Amino acid sequence: MVGSTTGSERSSSDRSVSDHSGPGSGQTQDSGTNGRIGWVRDRLERHALAVLGVTTTAVLLVLFYYPVATVFVEAVMLDGEATAQVFLDVLRDPFYFGDLAGLFRGESPVDVAVELLSGDRETGIVGFTIYQAVLSTIVSVALGVPLAYVLARYEFPGRRTLRSLTILPFVLPSIMVAVGFRAAFAEDGLFNAVLALAGLGPVELLFSVEAVVLAHAFYNAPLVARVTLAAWESVDASAVETARSLGANRLQAFRDVIAPQLYPSVLMGAALTFVFTFGTFPIVLALGGIELMTVEVRVFRLIETLDYGEAAVLAIIELGISLAVLYAYLRYEARQSIDTRGARPLPRRPLVPRSLSVRAALPRLGILVYTLIALVVFVLPVVSMIEASLTDAGGLTLDNYRFLLERQAEGAAFQVQPWPAVRNSLVFAGGSLLLALPMGVTVAVLTTRRYRGRKLVDVVAMAPLAISGIVVGIGLLRGLVFGVEIGSRRLVVGGAVAVVAAHAVAAYPFVVRTVAPGLERVDRHLVESARALGASRTRALVDVELPLIWPGVVAGAAFAVAISMGEFTATVVLATGTDWYTMPVAIERFIGRRLGPATAMGVVLLLVTSVSFLLVDRLGGEYRGGL
Repeated sequence: MVGSTTGSERSSSDRSVSDHSGPGSGQTQDSGTNGRIGWVRDRLERHALAVLGVTTTAVLLVLFYYPVATVFVEAVMLDGEATAQVFLDVLRDPFYFGDLAGLFRGESPVDVAVELLSGDRETGIVGFTIYQAVLSTIVSVALGVPLAYVLARYEFPGRRTLRSLTILPFVLPSIMVAVGFRAAFAEDGLFNAVLALAGLGPVELLFSVEAVVLAHAFYNAPLVARVTLAAWESVDASAVETARSLGANRLQAFRDVIAPQLYPSVLMGAALTFVFTFGTFPIVLALGGIELMTVEVRVFRLIETLDYGEAAVLAIIELGISLAVLYAYLRYEARQSIDTRGARPLPRRPLVPRSLSVRAALPRLGILVYTLIALVVFVLPVVSMIEASLTDAGGLTLDNYRFLLERQAEGAAFQVQPWPAVRNSLVFAGGSLLLALPMGVTVAVLTTRRYRGRKLVDVVAMAPLAISGIVVGIGLLRGLVFGVEIGSRRLVVGGAVAVVAAHAVAAYPFVVRTVAPGLERVDRHLVESARALGASRTRALVDVELPLIWPGVVAGAAFAVAISMGEFTATVVLATGTDWYTMPVAIERFIGRRLGPATAMGVVLLLVTSVSFLLVDRLGGEYRGGL
């Protein structure tokens, strides 16, 4: 039969091959070489995840945990001896804890409770920080959830572009947002100019809690919208239709079917917003005035005066509160078991209906009111910054941009120049991407595997979100930039490398939060099938899981680039006295002299950041998960 081979023929053939495959045969050498290469490749594939995990841990230890520990040790060391005195002094100080400090001084809890409930209670810096963070969280959720609803339930031209832009305010540098708010809500700002046209008096919002809360909402409401949008788009239309067929009205169907699927995402956005606003620094510094001070601002002031012990205690307290909030959310998330795989999303309705009934008019009227509020909170600060960069007392002008060009042409070493700031920002963003993306994907893989204590590991991995950027910057400066003694040698990390490290540490948690939800939703049967066919764990990840969640990986890359470009807190510490300043640092230095050049530099930063983020975000397609 054609194609068949008898046993004797196979034996003869084998002997023939054997006769021509002696010790010096090239075939045997090639076979042996290929075998060794295959063996090495197989070993690398099987242990690649473990190696990546160990490498990522080592990088975080060197670039984050060790530098932070060098600052935190100041909290328990006084004159070279371990002590809790600095902690106790801070806890007992009404300046920090208000009336609550009485508990640490041994006062009766009843007396302390009476003082806290009285009208003239004192909350201290920690209490005020929590207060403004709670207000900012409430306003951010109130503005973010309706935006997610509109994007998820209505179809209109430009919806996808608007969807991509929802996260853009969040990744804009805080110092630029502060410039925009100062230009918009100052006494002679654009907001009061519009009010004057309507015959209304001027409103002074600067240097108030209201200004701080609005600026935080500008930042975090889009984040809440982005997180909640993914949940809205995952609601199963079949479940809603079943509820309606069983007699539930619209409100009951929303309460019993839709809302339970939204709660985890809304709470996630709220938890992240609280952490970000609790650790606020540039916004309060620029818009709060000297009478408003948060924990982060106080840490910055203490470090300026080299009081590292008290600053370290406050940073530890800040970290404890932030991690407690994150851990509480992650524990709640772990108890949720809503499976959205295979769900049929709710259909989108046209924003402008063919016939306008009362039922259709009411939600669209609400959308119109929301749009007017959104224009004031989100659009007006950006427009005001652009307008301020193009005007002066005499009207339209390009003098502010001309100032930037002249500053570049002068080339004085002590001056901040625009082009080096742009170049440094782009270079640091590229370096941060190369470091943060593999770290974030590796941590996402490790934190989505099922094992005991996984959520605790997740919280520890998210620690950079809760750690003061000032503490990270000071730790890197004192630890790696100044040098570390290792045996008889001194390890010194250059200033530019330290800036990249600070940016990567700030960015990689966002990669984790964009990649991890996709990994959680991957059908485990696909992975198990690949493993059954002989694929290693790494090969299954590369060939099966990552292609399925690739848009999330690209979204994480976009976050890494944009957050690096906007990072200010650690950079301003590391770039002091060097040429490694970035665009946000340049804006801050221009603000101290003239607002016009600062707004012009802010427009440059806005363009560079927007193009970078939108380019990477569009390359990744329409992402349906995570942030």
